Amino acid sequence: MFIQIALGSLLMMGTVLLAGATIWLLEILFRRNQDWLRREPKRIKLVVSVMGVSLWALLTVSAAVYLWATTFYHLGALPTMEVSIYFTLVTYTTLGYGDILLPHEWRILGGLAAVNGMLNIGVLTAVLTDTLRSLRQLQLDDKGTDPLL
Repeated sequence: MFIQIALGSLLMMGTVLLAGATIWLLEILFRRNQDWLRREPKRIKLVVSVMGVSLWALLTVSAAVYLWATTFYHLGALPTMEVSIYFTLVTYTTLGYGDILLPHEWRILGGLAAVNGMLNIGVLTAVLTDTLRSLRQLQLDDKGTDPLL
């Protein structure tokens, strides 16, 4: 049990570190391009930014799922990498079909993967919302902006 909790905690910290590092890079990217984002056509740039930040969130979740899946596979808890990715994705998103189960000796680790998914998806959603709000505010604060946009 303690090994599972320790390993799960390490994996959680790894995915939080990954998310934090990519959030930092995302912020740098937006700061470096803020002058371009202020210029017309603002609506198109907002849509492109939504698409880009959504892709960033998807890639971040995918990397975290891959990290957990690789761990499950190398522990021998699941038979193939494909099964490991499927199980982890279903667990990480807390969908939980229950068609694939971990052996009893690793089931606590599966619960920790679900907790990690809830935490990271919540953080990524908050960052997505804040980034887009900040971008929109940046565009609206610019002089000459149509207030009805």
